Amino acid sequence: MKSGSSPNSVSRREFLRSAAGAAALACLPLILPSRLRGANAPSKRLRLGQIGAGRIARGHDIPAILSANLGDYVAICDLDSRRLADGKALIEQSPRDASGPAPELRSYGDYRELVERDDIDAVVISTPDFSHAELAFAAIRSGKDVYLQKPMTMTVEEGIILRDAVKRYGRVFQLGSQQRSTSQFRLACELVRSGRVGRLTRVEIGLPLDPTAPDQPEQPVPANLDYDRWLGPTPRVYYTEQRVHPQRDYDRPGWMRNEACCLGMITGWGAHHFDIAHWGMNVELGGPSRVEGTAVFPTNKIWNVHGAYRVELQYPDNVKMTVSNDFENGIRFFGDEGWIFVSRGEAMATASDPKSERRSKALDASSPRLLDPKGLSVHLPRSSEHHLNFLECVHSREATMSPAPIAHRSNTACIVSWIAMKLNRPVEWNPLTERFVNDPQADAMLARPERAPYGVHNVLKA
Repeated sequence: MKSGSSPNSVSRREFLRSAAGAAALACLPLILPSRLRGANAPSKRLRLGQIGAGRIARGHDIPAILSANLGDYVAICDLDSRRLADGKALIEQSPRDASGPAPELRSYGDYRELVERDDIDAVVISTPDFSHAELAFAAIRSGKDVYLQKPMTMTVEEGIILRDAVKRYGRVFQLGSQQRSTSQFRLACELVRSGRVGRLTRVEIGLPLDPTAPDQPEQPVPANLDYDRWLGPTPRVYYTEQRVHPQRDYDRPGWMRNEACCLGMITGWGAHHFDIAHWGMNVELGGPSRVEGTAVFPTNKIWNVHGAYRVELQYPDNVKMTVSNDFENGIRFFGDEGWIFVSRGEAMATASDPKSERRSKALDASSPRLLDPKGLSVHLPRSSEHHLNFLECVHSREATMSPAPIAHRSNTACIVSWIAMKLNRPVEWNPLTERFVNDPQADAMLARPERAPYGVHNVLKA
């Protein structure tokens, strides 16, 4: 054991050996939809379904899918009929560069009707975090390939179910961790893995915060919203716009600040930055061995996700990761020969993304020479655009940039960090068994109760 390693730490070699089966999941031959097989297939253009027509769908997913121009939307679903109509109009009014007329675009208020259609090849899921597991599993089981907005799931248990379902049903899966398809993030990871900073010793992740506010009183449920189905597996609570999404615009929704619906920025942006950190650290199919976290949790019942926080994680080869809102938004890799920092810079996925108080460079280093792309020993997969990569992989049946086994592991590190923050004490994590070490209290937080008839377990029973 290396000096400074804990008894529960796992070497990178052990990680890679134990993860061999999981790595194979991303390389298995995937099942091509029968409609696309053969030279006489009626159309090589994909037929797509969109589930969710809110902020991230309108500002990010739908425009990117349309720009890729490899398929056509034939179905759209949302629980808010006003947003459903807006989303349908957005798609129908968008320019289309393809031969022949656009296929009919049908609207649904119940996602089950959409995923049960045999003529749909793939779905894009752009819904609140707590609904991801149910919707994605139902689509995968129905033979659809899935592009799923991050974070992958709300719980580790859901992530395992989803990861295993992708393998079992032979589907193509892409998590919306689009930083993997952005050049500076790939280059930063290539530089670090090629040894530009020397021996990697620590990583810092800076994430933003979401504000809190006093609880708003109960309001009448809008006639255009199926509120019970919107709540899904979460507890039945009174309606107020603060808890759901704006009725007048597509600004940042309140559910992103409610812990029944979202764990906060530790998963909201953590899903992006942990993913890149794992990529650069070469532990994409592993995880931490020890996590210690502290955070401020508001006493409000609605906007009650974590406030200021600091989490410290121990990784193989005695690499320490620290995550805090006090750091510059991005990922900084430290080695014994310097550091490399990578971020989105001024780029935002949507106009309502939280804005950093600091103006970050997209790529920076302790010395300019560390950023020279010449002579790298490691070259990572490339993608010009994340949604395009997904659609190309639906055709080719190759693994995407963010396949389920890798997406699940980065999300797990986020969730384990949240558990340590909630418990306000250190926890020991075994990435091989995906359980805590002799810690029933922490293990109990790897899953959540589901309100019937919603949730992934109820789909499993159906």
